[in-house]
Amino acid sequence: MLFNKHTVGNIVLNNRIVMPPMTRSRAGAGDVATDDMAEYYRQRATAGLIITEGTQISRQGQGYAWTPGIYSAAQVAGWRKVTTAVHEEGGKIFAQLWHVGRVSHVSLQPGGAAPVAPSAILAEGVSVVIDATGGGPTGGGIRKEQHSMPRELTIPEIEAIINDYAEAAKNAIAAGFDGVELHGANGYLIEQFIDSQTNQRTDIYGGSLENRLRFLKEVTTAVVAAIGKDRVGVRQAPLTTLMGAKDDHPEETYIAAARLLNEIGIAYIHIAEADWEDAPVMSPAFKNAYRQAFKGTLIYSGKYNKSRAEEALQQGWADLIGFGRPFIANPDLPYRLQHDLPLNTPDPSTFFGGTAKGYTDYARYQQPAGVVA
Repeated sequence: MLFNKHTVGNIVLNNRIVMPPMTRSRAGAGDVATDDMAEYYRQRATAGLIITEGTQISRQGQGYAWTPGIYSAAQVAGWRKVTTAVHEEGGKIFAQLWHVGRVSHVSLQPGGAAPVAPSAILAEGVSVVIDATGGGPTGGGIRKEQHSMPRELTIPEIEAIINDYAEAAKNAIAAGFDGVELHGANGYLIEQFIDSQTNQRTDIYGGSLENRLRFLKEVTTAVVAAIGKDRVGVRQAPLTTLMGAKDDHPEETYIAAARLLNEIGIAYIHIAEADWEDAPVMSPAFKNAYRQAFKGTLIYSGKYNKSRAEEALQQGWADLIGFGRPFIANPDLPYRLQHDLPLNTPDPSTFFGGTAKGYTDYARYQQPAGVVA
């Protein structure tokens, strides 16, 4: 089933293999997508669907050095190079729209301001946030620092961020993307509103489950109004606990969120079942509940291999499967999976920042001499 066609919204995909969002921190000056980024995505265009790395909807939405934006004319132009390259190879590509919320540092915020969040609660862990040398992504100047203490958003500020999402979605379509994915996972702003342990508000955006889902509902509704429901997906991470984003009742919370998104009628939900080594695998009962709650396309990502992917498709839990780190080192991953060929191993030292090394220089599969495919 992995190599069958599938329709998402109004888009027909050539297979059910997804390249999921992966931050690579290679954006250029002004957080603009570069020619190297266009080549990186072009090489991987045989995926049924590419979803880009997280792309900040505003300067305030940035939490890591050298990540791309989609709020300026130059950024739109940079991304147009990427979408053109992918489409010339017959691929489909969505932009992941990103606001990190509290997962940021004052050095990345406008005017050195504090990051913003539903509640003034410090994110756990450390974040790759600093360009220590000022040399850009090729300067090798990564330094990890503790996230800065956030301040609580006011309701007018929340309304302004919702508008930023809608404008970013319009910019994505102007840049040639086939659609957008709202990053509602992995401890970033939308998830910070959803999860009970990161949202301690007492107004209409906090407290009850309905209130904690309000920001997700309003952002998604605004983006659907801007570009159409068939071009919109949402990423969720029900069981991950990244940066301390945790919910006391994740199954209840996220199935309610899935029902809400089903009512809005978006094209897909993309479930980050695990991120790196974080989160247990979701139970079959949880996956079945998702299928009952949401009637659109379901994508699962998180440590999948070919056999696990086929099982998820056969069981009806998923319609599409994301393969993350394997795509980093294997630009021809669909071909390798289809023919059960060995995979290149990615080099973690080149994951974030750097040059073309470990980015666009991984080899496609070549048959050994004398072997016929």
